[in-house]
Amino acid sequence: MNKVIVITGPTAVGKTKLSIELAKRYNGEIINADAVQVYKGLDIGSAKVTEEEKEDIPHHLFDIKEVDEEYTIYHYQKDCRKLIKEVQGRGKTPILVGGTGLYIKAALYDYKLTEEKETNTYDNLTDEELYNKLLELDKDIVIDKNNRRRLIRAINYYKENNKSINTNTTNKLLYDAIFIGLTTDRRILYDKINTRVDIMIKEGLLNEVKVFYDKNIRTKPLLNAIGYREIYS
Repeated sequence: MNKVIVITGPTAVGKTKLSIELAKRYNGEIINADAVQVYKGLDIGSAKVTEEEKEDIPHHLFDIKEVDEEYTIYHYQKDCRKLIKEVQGRGKTPILVGGTGLYIKAALYDYKLTEEKETNTYDNLTDEELYNKLLELDKDIVIDKNNRRRLIRAINYYKENNKSINTNTTNKLLYDAIFIGLTTDRRILYDKINTRVDIMIKEGLLNEVKVFYDKNIRTKPLLNAIGYREIYS
């Protein structure tokens, strides 16, 4: 099957399990599309697939960076497109799995990206302050004011390019792709998330974070990623 399969949706909805089953059925290899799971050591809090869960299916773009290394959407676009070509070249099916929508869009659509030079993380600002700062630069922007990573990128993009990040949009799909968006009843999902958090704590999430905290590492994946930023604070 010369297609790209994409599985996305909120945390705890079942993306990993489905990806394994589809990989078995369609001779697939899995490519990570989660911005946190590219980092080594951020395992429990990101619900990273375990070796047992992989069931010998090849997995790519997991654990490729240290938490203090820079890895942007620009890098992901290059890495993911290269992997799609390699996987299809082996006669297999690339399966993108994850909830980072920007990663998926950058990889599969005709976005023209350049390496980001403006990398301010604005650690001293709240989400609301970031949103207001962005409005000062780009008064007409429509954006999720609670998506901290997106707000920071929009500010940095405007400062670097002197134009709105929303001008860099396209509907041109570069691949023959099948998109699977998983969802469930909100109450069921919240119960699943609450249960998952309890399990994460039991499995050692606090210690996972403390290792980096004690080393005074204050990088984007630790300060911005849901779960990690709450424990840091």
